[in-house]
Amino acid sequence: MRQAGVYSGIASGGISGRTGPHSLPLARIKKIMKNSNDDVKMISGEAPIVFSKACELFIEQLTKRSWAVALQAKRRTLRKDDIASAIIATDLFDFLLNLVSDSTGHEDDCHEAISK
Repeated sequence: MRQAGVYSGIASGGISGRTGPHSLPLARIKKIMKNSNDDVKMISGEAPIVFSKACELFIEQLTKRSWAVALQAKRRTLRKDDIASAIIATDLFDFLLNLVSDSTGHEDDCHEAISK
């Protein structure tokens, strides 16, 4: 896989002018944190950074597991079904099961494929 060049701007915060190695916009994360509860008035400067890193790790794990499902099906394109299968197959993502099982309707098929 090709790496971004030194002068491409991607390695130094991207085109948007953000500083630091964060892929997600910290201001938006802070806004979401404030809107999550009426009791939240102030947020420390480090909290959005920690949430940003946690979100990046979550997205990375879900994508890797979904990619493995797509490769097993001999495809190189991720689909919604691949993400649903990865969520169903991984105990770590059990908190997302109610979102996936309602929309896919193939939870039993995924369990059979995993048990083989």
